[in-house]
Amino acid sequence: MDVTTHVRLARPSRDLTLAERFYVEALGLDVLYRGTASAPGEHDLLMVGRAGGHWHLELVATDLPPSPSTEDLLVVYLDGPVPDDLVERLLAAGGERVSQSEYWDRWGVTVTDPDGYRLVLSTRGWRNTPAEG
Repeated sequence: MDVTTHVRLARPSRDLTLAERFYVEALGLDVLYRGTASAPGEHDLLMVGRAGGHWHLELVATDLPPSPSTEDLLVVYLDGPVPDDLVERLLAAGGERVSQSEYWDRWGVTVTDPDGYRLVLSTRGWRNTPAEG
């Protein structure tokens, strides 16, 4: 693998319309792909991310309730303050502001998506550098 290797994170969703409203309209991600089930065993899905990026979040429609834990985090490093209007948009799109932990409460804002998965908007930056041994 190298820095151009693509990464997909897949999660179940009870309502792709609500998920799109949260991740695309409120957070500002792009719809990269939308699929409709056309055969038994297939599912509707929505892939969101940033056009040209090397990652995407795949949301798969399911009738089963998602079962996120408090440690299922999608962290977005903003490298600066979390805009109040961004948090307001996420809340208006079905999110709920929650306390994650002392660490994340100090370094950002945590909002659950409509399926209960946690999105952390971090004020910190992130640089991919090798770990020192």
